[in-house]
Amino acid sequence: MYVLPYMMGHPDSPYAKACIQLTDTSYVAVNMRIMARVGKFVVEKIGSRQDFVKGLHSVGDLDPHKRFIMHFPDENLVWSIGSGYGGNALLGKKCFALRIASWLGWREGWLAEHMVIIGIEDPQGNITYVTVAMPSACGKTNLAMLESSLPGYKVWTLGDDISWLNIGPDGRLYAINPETGLFGVAPGTSMKTNPNMMRTLKAAKFYPTLFTNTALDVETNEPWWEGMDGPIPKNLVDWQGKAWDSSRGTKAAHPNSRFTVSMYNCPTLSKEFDNPKGVPISAIILGGRRTQLIPLVVESFNWQHGVFLGARTGSETTAAAAHQVGVVRRDPMAMLPFCGYNMGDYFGHWINVGKKLTPPPKIFSVNWFRVDEKGEFIWPGFGENIRVLKWIVERVNNRVGAKETPLGYVPHLRDLDLEGLNIPNEKFEKLFEINPQDWQQELEDIEKFLSQFGKHLPQEIRQEFNNAKTKLKFYENGILRSTHRGI
Repeated sequence: MYVLPYMMGHPDSPYAKACIQLTDTSYVAVNMRIMARVGKFVVEKIGSRQDFVKGLHSVGDLDPHKRFIMHFPDENLVWSIGSGYGGNALLGKKCFALRIASWLGWREGWLAEHMVIIGIEDPQGNITYVTVAMPSACGKTNLAMLESSLPGYKVWTLGDDISWLNIGPDGRLYAINPETGLFGVAPGTSMKTNPNMMRTLKAAKFYPTLFTNTALDVETNEPWWEGMDGPIPKNLVDWQGKAWDSSRGTKAAHPNSRFTVSMYNCPTLSKEFDNPKGVPISAIILGGRRTQLIPLVVESFNWQHGVFLGARTGSETTAAAAHQVGVVRRDPMAMLPFCGYNMGDYFGHWINVGKKLTPPPKIFSVNWFRVDEKGEFIWPGFGENIRVLKWIVERVNNRVGAKETPLGYVPHLRDLDLEGLNIPNEKFEKLFEINPQDWQQELEDIEKFLSQFGKHLPQEIRQEFNNAKTKLKFYENGILRSTHRGI
């Protein structure tokens, strides 16, 4: 039995929460040592208080028919039986930091979100802090550790997964990362896709780094996974401990194999990571994976409209996921699996928080995945995403204008830094193409999705849906027939 007293958030932060987890497996104990601030100081901080978060975990007999991951918000309790998987066993992560915490935030007036936190530094040394919500397979971790392709621009990492957002004393929105580690998917991680993550995994500022269900290169005694740089090692043991032969067509590493590594190993770690007050957020970015319809970047008209953009966010499924390509799975703010209460009320909570902010951050939608007529991605992504982040920073600081569309404000192409990208203008224009006829099915799907929340759905979200429907109706040849032509 292991007793793990831990803090989510810096111990001196007014936004931190004290927790205690019991577990019967050393794997969980070591993981939690990396992912959270663990120590006797937490017990001292709790003292005689009863409002700390309690977690009980046991792998039991690992019978999938006896697997229960249960949340009791009224009791500040998580109870997990029958699973050793990270998300089900490291109870400070999704179970508390999102499911229980989102409910606490609803009750206490703050937000617990499935969001990256980054600082974007411009050539003059000014840093703008933003949060980013994206469902899986949308490049969230890559964005958190982005290596800029633009000279003079840097991205500083504060978190790759969870953000707690509170209204600060000055009325602005402040974010903290309640975790101290990175629990990432190994396959596909390489110097090409995420060089800073590879540097993090090889750093030695904090020991240990764990690798779960990867393959093992017997000759070097190092982990290996599909997508890693260099040739495939000749002598591999697969994730089940068996000698691996590529001719069998099986994966050496489990597709969901993981690494657990300390944030303090990250070469791009922000100097503000341990700031108890958090960092002031100037923009919130919401993303999904859509091959059509959704522009590369859109700025919402206002906070309420931004909440609607988040409410309708979704990603297209793959053939493997749903036996049908292009089916949209709605995942508002990437929180559908993690929200601890009714999502209609969740949208209302977002709207209410926005009313208390002075001023609220600007809200943006991004989509790196639009394709051309050949089915090939138009936007290069990865380090080139800094070009979109640069425009967002310039909008936040009122340095550039924008064009009004039914979906929100989009960039004038002259304001996007496209130097060095070998993409024809007509393809760039397709990244922002809005065809009202193509949106009819999308609107029906959004309406169907929102209708399931019934009386819990805020009137403001219904209003924004109706506004979008009307604006698309009056949009012709790139011109919105309204009193506002652009800003």
